[in-house]
Amino acid sequence: MDTQFGLANLWSQGDFVTRAVAILLLGMSLASWIVIVIKALDIVRFKKQARAVSVFWHSNDLAEGLNRLGNDPANPFRQLAIEGREAAAHHRNTKAQLHDSLDVSDWIKGCMRNSIDTFTARLQAGLAILASVGSTAPFVGLFGTVWGIYHALLAIGTSGQSTIDKVAGPIGEALIMTALGLAVAIPAVLGYNALVRGNKYILARLNSFAYDLHAYFVTGARVGSAGDASNVRSLKKGH
Repeated sequence: MDTQFGLANLWSQGDFVTRAVAILLLGMSLASWIVIVIKALDIVRFKKQARAVSVFWHSNDLAEGLNRLGNDPANPFRQLAIEGREAAAHHRNTKAQLHDSLDVSDWIKGCMRNSIDTFTARLQAGLAILASVGSTAPFVGLFGTVWGIYHALLAIGTSGQSTIDKVAGPIGEALIMTALGLAVAIPAVLGYNALVRGNKYILARLNSFAYDLHAYFVTGARVGSAGDASNVRSLKKGH
């Protein structure tokens, strides 16, 4: 098999800089794929948990509703309901002097907002890696190309031979670095966009759930149709 061309020859003939660029691109590719797989699995799990919200509102009491949301401590919907319950209980048990200066609606809203902000930060963790890889990988590959062409031209100048068979191999191998940079960047960009869309969906469902929970803990009924309110009013027994 002819091994004068290709990645194997590029690695064997390349110097320290060429190999370092190749290793860097490999590391960037592995990091981006690890983030994509982990975050995609998280989004699938959170979407499944979001579908359980409708079952929550048809529970007989709050304890049953929490059980229907599952026992996963990382479930943002379950954690939000627990946060709202604890905030309401804390407000009811506040001393009278301090209680007079607190508004139950603002207090519950603030506590649930903190819970959402914490989850949002966890949900978006790793996206910076994809953004960095997507924006820098093409330039890293281009640097490897420029460096490879420079050394190829030096070799051609030293040998004094500039025929097409002498130029095509070294230049083509150097251009492989550009292709590698694009091969690393494109999945990172596509993965970033897909994960952002998935995150927006999860956060939209979480904010909608928080809005209904806020209304329930403040008024005892979920914001919605009369049928929804009658179903949720029974939850107040577990409030």
